[in-house]
Amino acid sequence: MGVMLDTVGKWLAHYLQKEMPGYEPFTPSDPEHLRSVIEPGDVLLVEGNNRISGIIKYLTQSTWSHAALFVGPIAGAVEPDGEPHVLIEANIGDGVTTAPLSKYLACHTRLCRPVGLSYEDRNTVCRYAINRVGFGYDTKNILDLMRFLIPLPIPQRWRRRMIALGSGDPTKMICSALIAQAFDVVRYPILPKITLAGSRRARREILHIRDSSLYMPRDFDISPYFEIVKPTIVHGFDYTALHWADKQKPLREVAGDLGVFPDTLGSPPLIPEEVDA
Repeated sequence: MGVMLDTVGKWLAHYLQKEMPGYEPFTPSDPEHLRSVIEPGDVLLVEGNNRISGIIKYLTQSTWSHAALFVGPIAGAVEPDGEPHVLIEANIGDGVTTAPLSKYLACHTRLCRPVGLSYEDRNTVCRYAINRVGFGYDTKNILDLMRFLIPLPIPQRWRRRMIALGSGDPTKMICSALIAQAFDVVRYPILPKITLAGSRRARREILHIRDSSLYMPRDFDISPYFEIVKPTIVHGFDYTALHWADKQKPLREVAGDLGVFPDTLGSPPLIPEEVDA
């Protein structure tokens, strides 16, 4: 039975990975800025444009349908042009794989950074993810998601748990579950369940780690423990330096375009001296 479900799941994975035509990101990544600020342990959220992305975005009511963990250059994993693989992700059909950052530079992305994570714990999180490269994708989870290709209204409170009806096999996972498990190793919170306990005078919060299968890409975005990093403004942003279509360039720039030195602007035209014949 398990073999049959895996076979059907792989067929569905091929179908669900097909990209939707006409997709164009509203705000694609700025490659140079993103490369300069991303750090090991950062979570890169991606707005996907295939069929399964649409299902996940519907169920989570979010822009983000995929998540990848940035771990830095991975030994032995490079593109033909020499670009190193720096991301760990779980994709349907492929399982847990590595990828270069350029894979998502044309997509709408968001960078989420764990706050205050120590250097040692950051390495532990990255190493956990790297060690799971080669694990399979939870294809039984795909069978559950297929039900939502039929446009039936799903109550908001049921949507998240319907995503988590996968096989439960620890060697198979979906993208956000992989990353959630990596942070769970060092007990770093994402969206823990909180129970208030104690008297009125003294209350304490008890954090309960959610099951990793319940996490989705948007959870890293809304988590109070992850900082949203905007690459274009990290190193400073000067709005006055922007060039707008309805605003003329400053005089100095216009002069430079015309090949005229600013010092000569406003001066009377030079009259060549008469030359005796």
